[in-house]
Amino acid sequence: MQLINIHQLTATLELKSGLRIGASEGEIRIGGVDNQVIRNPHSNQPYIPGSSLKGKVRSLLEWRSGAVKSEPLGIRDMQARFPQVRLILQLFGIGGGDQLSEAEALDLGPTRLAFWDADLQRAWVNEFGKDKNLPLIEVKSENWIDRIKGVAGSPRQTERVPSGALFDFRLSIKQLDIDGDGAELRRTLLAGLRLLELDSLGGSGSRGYGKVKFTALRWGDEDIQAEFDALDPFADVAVARRA
Repeated sequence: MQLINIHQLTATLELKSGLRIGASEGEIRIGGVDNQVIRNPHSNQPYIPGSSLKGKVRSLLEWRSGAVKSEPLGIRDMQARFPQVRLILQLFGIGGGDQLSEAEALDLGPTRLAFWDADLQRAWVNEFGKDKNLPLIEVKSENWIDRIKGVAGSPRQTERVPSGALFDFRLSIKQLDIDGDGAELRRTLLAGLRLLELDSLGGSGSRGYGKVKFTALRWGDEDIQAEFDALDPFADVAVARRA
């Protein structure tokens, strides 16, 4: 088994609605915001953790595979009727509890994907945060509604990164000699990113939070935006189901 390349995929991740990825509260402030977003401790700017991106894309691909269960898929879930599972494990890796034989380890190989934390684009911060003096974070007020009385109660304030914010998205994908030309893994990865566009990122997606769009998508020096926009993430599943 030999590593023959490490491809870089880059893009601009644009928020189409407010995004909330929460942070643990270091201290409780009287009159403070109830739910804060995660921030870079040095710049105090919000960012999107690579773990959040990786976890959501993997989860969506596992749902698409038909083999989804309460915990991440593992080596024992590789079955003929779930052909996508092998690709998911090659891309995202196996769980710590999986014990692979030497033959299984050689068949799967190491985890291919490495996600980076996505920081706000410097140009966007300069334009909106510095030049226009607009906040990089919005505070959204929410209430619980009494269904019988029709009145609002339990008010709370939630931080979000506002719609329109731009982040630098980046990941790398290893290509091994056992992967052939890597087309299957690449197609599965792009399908996962398209599923993310169709679903949401972060918390409260069912309430409209976390809608995202990938633009300026590049595979190394290759512009793949048109390929990505034309991709149907359910096409492979439909073909497998008919077979």
